Amino acid sequence: MSGPRDARLRGDGPPLSLYLTEPARGAADFGLYLAARPLVPRLPRGDGHPVLVLPGLLADDTSTHVLRSVLRRLGYRVHGWRLGRNIGPTAACVGGMRDRIDDLSDRYGRPISLVGWSLGGIFARDLARRTPDSVRQVVTLGSPFRLVRHSQSRASRAFARYAHLHVEHRTLPLEPDGCPLPMPTTSIYSRLDGIVHWQTCLDVPGEHCENIAVLASHLGLGHHPAALYALADRLAQPEGRWRPFRPPLVLRPAFPRPDVPAGGSPVVSAA
Repeated sequence: MSGPRDARLRGDGPPLSLYLTEPARGAADFGLYLAARPLVPRLPRGDGHPVLVLPGLLADDTSTHVLRSVLRRLGYRVHGWRLGRNIGPTAACVGGMRDRIDDLSDRYGRPISLVGWSLGGIFARDLARRTPDSVRQVVTLGSPFRLVRHSQSRASRAFARYAHLHVEHRTLPLEPDGCPLPMPTTSIYSRLDGIVHWQTCLDVPGEHCENIAVLASHLGLGHHPAALYALADRLAQPEGRWRPFRPPLVLRPAFPRPDVPAGGSPVVSAA
């Protein structure tokens, strides 16, 4: 592949300093969540529609417990993926996620929102393309769906260890430009991400597509207060009346101006 986007994605993975400090920064982000926890009831509320949350690489539903508990307190019908540890697109994973979406959409009789963290977000976007009638919107957290080279993710080696179990082997780039999802999509990312290059998380902004920047670690995106606020705000959008994210004036310092991939223009702004 060649073109403007390659120039924007010349770098490899995140700096070693960010990678080595991920655990400590993730713990600090959790501390911020604990401090802000009393404010959870004040987060934006929606219509309580069903939400399916997909974990990242080598993680399971335990990793998304805080995120799901917050959404549950806001009135959503929240579900984990119930497929154990995420080791990539195995037969059980691919078939299980599709069955999970079919089951939930049939149970509630309405489209569901997909929330995916890291690899879970890549899965969420793929599922949305395959089952558009069952998906209301997609929100990803630190998901490198614009990956061009494996070296742009410090999790690539861990992913490769399980490649012999995978039934789907996707080539890079993961998603070509110019192929937006048919439903509202939001990518929440951080320039402080120590696992994946933040530029690989940028979508091409459009009428129903946006990027939201926060100041969090990769491991903290599932519980960082700013990420949770953005997620709650996005899920609260009325169906069929989606609008770009605009944080309240008092919260704007927590949301840096979002970056734009080559050829795009910003949809959201903290200015």
